[in-house]
Amino acid sequence: MKLFPAIDLRGGRVVRLTQGDYGRMTVYGDDPAAQAAAFRQAGADCLHLVDLDGAKDGAPANFEAIRAIARQGGFYIEVGGGIRTEARIEAYLALGVGRCILGSVAVTDFDFTARMLHRYGDRLAVGVDLKDGRVAIHGWRETSEVDGLAFCRRLADAGCSAVIVTDIARDGAMQGTNLALYCQLRQELPGLALTASGGISRMEELAALDEMGAAAAILGKSLYAGALDLAECVRRYQQKG
Repeated sequence: MKLFPAIDLRGGRVVRLTQGDYGRMTVYGDDPAAQAAAFRQAGADCLHLVDLDGAKDGAPANFEAIRAIARQGGFYIEVGGGIRTEARIEAYLALGVGRCILGSVAVTDFDFTARMLHRYGDRLAVGVDLKDGRVAIHGWRETSEVDGLAFCRRLADAGCSAVIVTDIARDGAMQGTNLALYCQLRQELPGLALTASGGISRMEELAALDEMGAAAAILGKSLYAGALDLAECVRRYQQKG
């Protein structure tokens, strides 16, 4: 299983939101590149970056911060947040990013998403952010009528190879992740590489995700709050190579 420590960016700073609420934001640092270097020192070789301003407003407000992290090298980087055009995909890939994450646009313009999946293959993943089982969009501020499981199935049929699934109610809450949701997804869509995101705060949860065959797990607030030690997580669960 791959481990992706997360750096969420807003206004060039390292932050975490609670349950996707921009009004419940904690700032953890002013130097995203230094945070990335600290994760690298702990043994991480993957990194999950989110431009929260981009997710909210559609503008790449944290592009330079992401560029600075990419220049460090040593990471497989995935980037999400406001990626709604092919030009934005190309701009991030040109930085050396491993893959881009499509979010809201996958719901609002599925035809575009299907074309991009066909064109870029495994250099794209789709973020499926769920609120009460429905897909949330635009920085989690709106909830669509799209059923999450049915949407994942549709993505797989369109050629999507990887989804990053977040239960918003668990994200940043430090109350555990939604293992039942991920187990259901693994059972019903075994060919779709699943990244679990949101609320992972105990080693036992990583063990359960690894056992069920999750491709990756994203670690966020649990690292910043000290509930999980990244070096120990890497030692136990990170897939090498």
